[in-house]
Amino acid sequence: MKSKHLILCLFLVLTLSCNNNPKKDTPTADISNDQTNHLKGTWELIGFYNYKDNKVVDSFKTNPEFRQLKMYTDTKVMWCKHRAADSSEWFGYGTYDYDGNQLTEVLDFGSEIMDEVIAEKKQFRFDLELDSNRFKQIELDEDGNRIYSENYKRVE
Repeated sequence: MKSKHLILCLFLVLTLSCNNNPKKDTPTADISNDQTNHLKGTWELIGFYNYKDNKVVDSFKTNPEFRQLKMYTDTKVMWCKHRAADSSEWFGYGTYDYDGNQLTEVLDFGSEIMDEVIAEKKQFRFDLELDSNRFKQIELDEDGNRIYSENYKRVE
């Protein structure tokens, strides 16, 4: 009886240890490097930096009742903002381009409030600091000095 249990356990171990899925030839390091400097995905705003003389002088996290998400495809951007205390809608949709150092978003349309902004200004340019799971879009003044940044973490 014990030998039957031993044989059955051995059979189960051998069966479970078999892998019918062939391994990919692509090393995992290549996959992660592919994602390192890429905006494609979903990002959540986690905080802000204020700058003076191009140096961070203040930082703060977002309020837990406030959420802002940005989603980038290969060519499109959409962002939405949720503020529990505010019933107004905030979102924008358009195209984007980035060269590794600068992000440019051109909004086509948005919520009622954003459409008023878009009527005045469609194109938004930011300095961009991007790594695999975080990025900062940094607003510049007319002289090219940093004013503030929105800081995001990758959600997906």
